[in-house]
Amino acid sequence: MASDELHYATIRDLGEQFRRRTLSPLELTEALLARIEKLDPRLHAFVTLTAERARAEARAAEETLRRGDNASPLLGIPVAYKDLYATKGIRTTAGSALLESWIPEADSTCVARLQEAGCVMLGKLITHEFAFGIQFPGHRFRPARNPWNLEHIPGGSSSGSGAALAAGLTVGSLGSDTGGSIRGPAAFSGIAGLKPTYGRCSRAGVVTLSWALDHTGPMARSVEDCAYLLQALAGYDPADPASSHVSVGDYTVSLRDGIRGLRVGVPRAYFFDGINGEMERAFHETLGVLRALGANVQDVEIPSIGAAMAFLVIMLVEAFAYHERDLRERPQLYGDVLREKLLAGGLLRGSEYVQAQRLRARLSQDMAAVLTTVDVLVTPTTPGPAPSFDMVLTPDFPFARSNMAPFNMTGLPALAVPCGFTTAGLPLSLQIAGRPFDEATVLRVGHAYEQATDWHRRRPPV
Repeated sequence: MASDELHYATIRDLGEQFRRRTLSPLELTEALLARIEKLDPRLHAFVTLTAERARAEARAAEETLRRGDNASPLLGIPVAYKDLYATKGIRTTAGSALLESWIPEADSTCVARLQEAGCVMLGKLITHEFAFGIQFPGHRFRPARNPWNLEHIPGGSSSGSGAALAAGLTVGSLGSDTGGSIRGPAAFSGIAGLKPTYGRCSRAGVVTLSWALDHTGPMARSVEDCAYLLQALAGYDPADPASSHVSVGDYTVSLRDGIRGLRVGVPRAYFFDGINGEMERAFHETLGVLRALGANVQDVEIPSIGAAMAFLVIMLVEAFAYHERDLRERPQLYGDVLREKLLAGGLLRGSEYVQAQRLRARLSQDMAAVLTTVDVLVTPTTPGPAPSFDMVLTPDFPFARSNMAPFNMTGLPALAVPCGFTTAGLPLSLQIAGRPFDEATVLRVGHAYEQATDWHRRRPPV
């Protein structure tokens, strides 16, 4: 394969080459390590590179392939983990000076499952500090940069994951998502990212932001790759109190079934507030593609959609509860802006938290009712493209109203896929959400759209 084709190859293509002996896991790993060495000094995606471990795991995958034991489609596939995921014997910083030297004694469940599936660990990827606050100048860690334009953010909080995937530094990654931290970086970085149903993938061993809203899930450069990763990740875990016993299907089996006859709902209220003109045009062109593929596209209304903003109350209160002790004892180890955000959670009253949870229940009820009339919902993932660092590093940069938070509030599966580019060359993104534990349909719609367009095949200028 040509160098660019190798760095951007899919899991299925790589697996086929491994089994034909036209490429080895070690050759792929070495190529990615060389690319990381070349590009990451500008991107700052990696916090920790585990090069020797990656080489050892790639050799082990080769030996497994030689023995003919090649059942796992992830065997020999290089991945990198958001630095919120605990990794045994490898420091896990959560992007914060507070955990700069933390060496976990065990892997998080998601890491363990991908490693058991045969993945090769390239290293750990930077996250916004504690998945909440971008690193300001002078912080212990540098923020990741967007490969499409280094002056813009790659999204957060799974910033390193978005940047590394877009730049061809890894084949797959994991993100966490409390109000959009998988889908936001997917949108701003021009890749695919899936927030599964609440309880579908374990959060055990992942640093908490909000117990009620946190999700874990896969990030990749294609919907199919997300499906392969989800297959290994999904399933009950007794170590996560929110983990579900709902059975796990095969997420790849229906990907190519098409979407003819599927009912696609478009909720416009809330999701189009403040939308960028280029994003709006790209979204309506996307609806045309879905119609051409045979989907029945119709507008829908979610009566209580404004209640989605209550997610800020829930997130702030729970984040303060998680960090309260360290905020009192070691406040200087938090970034200044993040510390102020976390402390704001301590100013909210219990009654406000209860009312936010009541609004959440109403929104969940209304969303469930709408999803009895349609199979999926589609919206812009974000109102516009990635903002610049100059904008977001302004100390009074406000909380952005999120098109993604409603699906954290309701726990529904939601996928981000590229749907266009601005005239300045920044990615735009489509969000597809579905019924609880119906990731298969969400992925099916995303894959059909992806195969009908070429946005996911574009490469950043980095």
